[in-house]
Amino acid sequence: MTPVELSRTVLHAVRRAVDEGELNVSVPERVVVGEPGPGGCGDYATTVALQLARPAGVPPLRVAEILRSRLVDAEGVRDVVVTGPGFLNISLDVQADPVTGLVREIRARGAEYGHGDALAGQVVELRVPYEVRAEVVADAVVRIVATQGGRATVEHGEPVNLRPVPAAEDPAPLGPDAARWALLHPAPHDRPRITADHLVQREGNPLFRVRYAHARIRSVSRNAARLGFAAEPGPVEACDSESLAGVASVTAVGSVAGMASVAAVGSVTAVGSVAAPEPVTTEAPRLASVKPRTPGPAEIPSPTPGPLRPPAPAQARPLLTPLADHPRILAAAATHRAPDRLARHLVTVADAVLPLLPSVLPCGEEKPSAAHRARLALAEAAGTVLAGGLSLLGIDAPEHL
Repeated sequence: MTPVELSRTVLHAVRRAVDEGELNVSVPERVVVGEPGPGGCGDYATTVALQLARPAGVPPLRVAEILRSRLVDAEGVRDVVVTGPGFLNISLDVQADPVTGLVREIRARGAEYGHGDALAGQVVELRVPYEVRAEVVADAVVRIVATQGGRATVEHGEPVNLRPVPAAEDPAPLGPDAARWALLHPAPHDRPRITADHLVQREGNPLFRVRYAHARIRSVSRNAARLGFAAEPGPVEACDSESLAGVASVTAVGSVAGMASVAAVGSVTAVGSVAAPEPVTTEAPRLASVKPRTPGPAEIPSPTPGPLRPPAPAQARPLLTPLADHPRILAAAATHRAPDRLARHLVTVADAVLPLLPSVLPCGEEKPSAAHRARLALAEAAGTVLAGGLSLLGIDAPEHL
């Protein structure tokens, strides 16, 4: 069960409670589910009971119990626990693995994942002023509207119905990709910053993080092929024997520099006679502060009980929600003529996938397992979303950086 499917399940429980007269509220359009917070448990949690309590005139705990009674019997739900003032903590059946179904859907649809029919048969008429930012935004809107079955036309005339705040300077010196990002990433009412920050290859630059994440995913896929395995959707967690097999300590997980240092010190190791993977320095030459180094014998810890890396499920969970939310973001960007929503969403996906990458490839003497193939499939699904989103914004998704 994906986060989107779980959200629909919770929404269905709300509708049932309203239809049966136990709750007197307007049914919300959607329900947000996410990672359980402090004191929570299970796979996902939602605050819908707290949101409905005031309009229903019922204490949050009572709302939570009403919804719990309808969720515990839902298909794919193993248990529901109410914590705190009314948080619903939901545990899924093992068979209802949220990763596998989502990854298979993305792999099946490819670049068309997220495309829908929200604007099917509609013609969106855009009237824009003769101004650079307005032209770039309109161009992106045309592409995004097409993903939802609609067709957009662009004209210059009054009354104007698409007038984002123009840039104070000419963005052309930034180059085509950085210039488009500088104009599309801010909200329409914000004035875009036309500075060299968009060209700096550091994690403080959102465009770099998005393109770097895509390039690293492509690099991981190439290295996996050299190690003799390919992506295959499935559970991303490793069994105990797999978690004991790693011998390389991983540090600095979660940052761009950390991604490079992890790969540089042996997280990619050839098995048998397979050729060694390409070095990270060829993928990210600007990360000069990270120097490839082979650890000495004294630095390599002996296998000890428990995983030597953060467990893959903990790394994968933050990625599931933005991947599953991609269709909704595309529909909203098309409906509201807001490519900035898609741009910010791509940053969210990139930030969520980067911490996963060090656990995709085997470490040291570790051999490729089903968990590695599943993590690779999940990473490649994120790469599909990143490449598709950048393409809709008119920005190149590089294989190398």
